[in-house]
Amino acid sequence: QVHLVESGGGLVQAGGSLRLSCAASGRTFSGYAMGWFRQAPGKEREFVAAITRIRGNTVYATSVRGRFTISRDNAKNTLNLQMNSLKPEDTAVYYCAATDGSNVFNDKSYNYWGQGTQVTVSS
Repeated sequence: QVHLVESGGGLVQAGGSLRLSCAASGRTFSGYAMGWFRQAPGKEREFVAAITRIRGNTVYATSVRGRFTISRDNAKNTLNLQMNSLKPEDTAVYYCAATDGSNVFNDKSYNYWGQGTQVTVSS
């Protein structure tokens, strides 16, 4: 079992920045690839970014590439998402998730989820 808790969401103006964190507890954090997903009202949950277990290779959705940076600290059991140049369309509930699978783009492959943190970007 892995318990995930997100923090760092809030209200920010367009062009601003936020840093989301996800604290993990339970089973070995470094044994899981980690991802960030988001869900806006009335829309399906979508992939944002993911990072591999040990090497920390990263992948991003096209919509956030160049603006968002995912990182992890396996010593501190922490996952982060630095979000810069935020746009109103980034408004959503952001979730961190852990997977022991290989398809980091598909939310169905993730074993554990946090409760989510709200990010609101005003125009």
